[in-house]
Amino acid sequence: MDRKPPPPYADMPLPDLLRQLSTDTATLVRQEIALARAELTDKAKKVGGAAGMFGTAAVAGLGAFGAFTALLIALLALVVPLWAAALIVTVVYGLVAAIAALGGKKKLEATTPPLPEQTVQSVKDDVEAVRAGVRRAR
Repeated sequence: MDRKPPPPYADMPLPDLLRQLSTDTATLVRQEIALARAELTDKAKKVGGAAGMFGTAAVAGLGAFGAFTALLIALLALVVPLWAAALIVTVVYGLVAAIAALGGKKKLEATTPPLPEQTVQSVKDDVEAVRAGVRRAR
């Protein structure tokens, strides 16, 4: 018969095993926190780009509002060249705002959810490894 070798901690006294468990657990938690921090930093950078596009849309939208206000004033004053110029500026700013908003939306949709997916998977793997180790030890 082929016998399996005993687990590496089989001959250790219980206090030493508990000490080792505490050390290993602390190390594992620190590594998982570092992984989560790295993942969240990466995702925050991607979301920051989308936020910049929305900022551009907001500025262009304010320009469109200002130009539209100028258009209304020009129409009330019935000054034809003024309203034509205001209408052109309003349309241009409105197009810029629409393009920037759509670009920001696409970029935000392309970004994955802000959950640290690798960390979540790693913790699941760690829990499964511990469960498998407990099952083998029984």
